[in-house]
Amino acid sequence: MQAALTAFGWLLLLQGAGGLINSLLGWWRWAHDLLVVNLLPVLRGYEVFASIVLGVLGFALLAVSASAKRAEEGR
Repeated sequence: MQAALTAFGWLLLLQGAGGLINSLLGWWRWAHDLLVVNLLPVLRGYEVFASIVLGVLGFALLAVSASAKRAEEGR
């Protein structure tokens, strides 16, 4: 479970950071179709906010994963 949380946390964090960089700076035109924020039509116009939310959720999952790992080691 801890490995899945870590992997999903990194995925969300990278999607958030990539979406934020792409939305603000316009880099990575080739990666436009790789970012979740650009693929969901409901998020049109809210790409920056959605990218920040994805990054924060990814960071939170990584924190939960690290906490679960520490709890396992403490047993």
